[in-house]
Amino acid sequence: MKCDTCHFYNYDEDYGDYVCDAGMDEDEYARLLERGSKDCPYWRDGDEYSVVRHQI
Repeated sequence: MKCDTCHFYNYDEDYGDYVCDAGMDEDEYARLLERGSKDCPYWRDGDEYSVVRHQI
């Protein structure tokens, strides 16, 4: 998965590491792990400047 570029991949100061902040419950997370697919259904582009580049 390409978590590094995801909007939901944020640094958590309490854990001292990056975590996924997508609004998933335990069942959704378990299904995500069981899928075996490398594509995350919650992935969203975290590049804030993509819209600006598109307009140019």
